Amino acid sequence: MKAILALEDGTQFVGQSIGATGTCVGEVVFDTGMTGYLEVLTDPSFAGQLITMTYPLIGNYGVNTEDQESPRPYAKGFIVRELCDEPSNFRSRETLNSYLKRHNIIGIQGIDTRALTRSLRNKGTMNGVISTDSAFRMEDWIEKVKNYIIRNPVEQVTSKEVKHIEGSGRRVALLDYGIKTSIIQCLIKRNCDLYIFPAASSAEEILSVEPDGIMLSNGPGDPKDCAFQINVLKKLIGKKPMFGICLGHQLTALAYGGDTGKLKYGHRGGNHPVKDLANGRTYITSQNHGYVVLAEKLDSRKAVVSHININDGTVEGIRYLDTPIFTVQFHPEASPGPRDTEYLFDRFMAMIDK
Repeated sequence: MKAILALEDGTQFVGQSIGATGTCVGEVVFDTGMTGYLEVLTDPSFAGQLITMTYPLIGNYGVNTEDQESPRPYAKGFIVRELCDEPSNFRSRETLNSYLKRHNIIGIQGIDTRALTRSLRNKGTMNGVISTDSAFRMEDWIEKVKNYIIRNPVEQVTSKEVKHIEGSGRRVALLDYGIKTSIIQCLIKRNCDLYIFPAASSAEEILSVEPDGIMLSNGPGDPKDCAFQINVLKKLIGKKPMFGICLGHQLTALAYGGDTGKLKYGHRGGNHPVKDLANGRTYITSQNHGYVVLAEKLDSRKAVVSHININDGTVEGIRYLDTPIFTVQFHPEASPGPRDTEYLFDRFMAMIDK
């Protein structure tokens, strides 16, 4: 079946339908990972987005539920050059196409994803629409596409109630802004006694479990939309050691009076180089974000940049000087991507012990 991808600037790509049929609108982004398409689809940070995979062949090792980062996919649409119909892997349980259909995700294949990626890099992230409707006309959708906004995505992806995962080690309160399963697994591996709190939890509720440390998860959307969460963090700062990842990193900076800005086309994929300024070493990291903390807006008396992105020099980590808190923009739990920076979980454990 024919499918069309149309961008808000009027550019159109014609290909073949994959997954479900129909029409969906979202923010078109690209991910540079060569593998990990299932982790990408199920990462809550992709909520509301139409994901373009830059690697040309996707789906070749199929799908299995063990690699999911959440119980279901959150992507609105999926864009690939070529979808593999006959995956070959002993862990595969179904094809990617059947998985997309089962979860009602509309996709398109057979388009020039290099041209699409170059367009997004040159012009910046744009909204778009994927449609399998034979009567589709962009003029009927242009206003909806241009006005599309991802509204309150954290509320959509966070857990609905407090969850407790028993452990024999340090007690950690984990704030769920759209958490990936791999973050939980990294803490379980370190025997943490985990309390996972919904994003709407108050500081009093979080502190009531008497945690040894507090961890802030990744999540979708513009951090400045999370006014409630920022105010909660203001009350938590200085109470316990804290470690933030991705959105948690951005919210902490805002709680400290810093600022964030939107990147032209974001960092998404498992191959982004980041330099740790403390040891001078560069790590390859997994990333998924469209916003960054602005270095020039940080109060140098309270915070210092600890990591930078080698490609564009943006802030990838912050160490706070007046209290035991550090945060990173990238994903040390990886999944997908290399596990080079998982040592940061051990650093958090050591901070708690100290």
